Amino acid sequence: MQRRVIISGGGTGGHVFPAIAIADALKDIDASIEILFVGAEGKIEMERVPKAGYKIEGLWISGFQRKLSIRNLVFPVKLVYSLLRAINIIRKFKPDVAVGVGGFASGPTLRIAGSMNIPTVIQEQNSYAGVTNRLLAARATKICVAYDGMEKFFPQDKLIFTGNPVRQGILDQQLDRSLAKERLGFEGNSKMVFIFGGSLGAKAINEAVLHNAEAIAALTGVSIYWQVGKIYYDQYKDSALSKVNHVQIVSFVEDMDVAYAAADIVVCRAGALTISELAVLGKAAILIPSPNVAEDHQTVNSMALVDRDAAILLKDKDAKSDLMGNIADLLNDNDKCLALSHNVKYFARPDAAKVIASEILKLIKQPSI
Repeated sequence: MQRRVIISGGGTGGHVFPAIAIADALKDIDASIEILFVGAEGKIEMERVPKAGYKIEGLWISGFQRKLSIRNLVFPVKLVYSLLRAINIIRKFKPDVAVGVGGFASGPTLRIAGSMNIPTVIQEQNSYAGVTNRLLAARATKICVAYDGMEKFFPQDKLIFTGNPVRQGILDQQLDRSLAKERLGFEGNSKMVFIFGGSLGAKAINEAVLHNAEAIAALTGVSIYWQVGKIYYDQYKDSALSKVNHVQIVSFVEDMDVAYAAADIVVCRAGALTISELAVLGKAAILIPSPNVAEDHQTVNSMALVDRDAAILLKDKDAKSDLMGNIADLLNDNDKCLALSHNVKYFARPDAAKVIASEILKLIKQPSI
């Protein structure tokens, strides 16, 4: 029997990469399984999913703005169009199961799948559930979560604690730290700080780094690998730090496994995917939660780690003034780095994608004999 699964959602790497990890795990279990992604037109999934080798259909959908916005006038039109498009996609593909990973596109897709009595699975990455997933929860068959206490948002009898899926390339990381640094163009015996703001970059982190350009330029025996994001690259590619030999500025990191392997310290946002990757790899990190996310969920994510002495939390508003002090403290305190590295592994769930894939396949009805 040909088994078919739709995976829907996206908008950011934090939704897209776990979705791809789930698809890869499904293929590992059953190479013949047919997988179709449904994403939002113009979003990162429309580029990254085909690069991962999967087909994707796009919906004309975007989020409802919490503030008064002219774009909200178009939202009902987009929603109706996307619901009709989802009906067409589902009727044509005939999935056995529909999986939602959060993001705009998963709403219409799972809503229609549920109305057609197709089993649905929600994968919630964060410690504070997203609006789309909360709206879909009543009809969902199973809800896979990565944090304790999610019964605050979802029916407890549907919850399965799985952890968050991590990209296979990161799980398979075998590179020696010195060799990884050399592959990035740095000296193998130098310490390296990997600074990034997620797949799209982070304005506040970039501004904090540039604000501390003089102190960064004065560092010795330390390399800085700084991912600024595609939308910020033109702004920073010719900045003062671009002329410093031990600093590399990149728009996007294709080989995250190499960057992570090379890093002694990571400075980043606190998205669920990032935290899962830090945990699996045991990386000492300074987390700067984005204040521009629903319900401040990145701070909630961060506090779960801080409470176990598994990361350092730096508020977004304090990034300019305190970033270099925090980096310098860790560079000069090997014991603290080792403690953070050890403690963050408590949150590691390297088999999350396989567990979620197994739960999905359990919902596919077997043909009667």
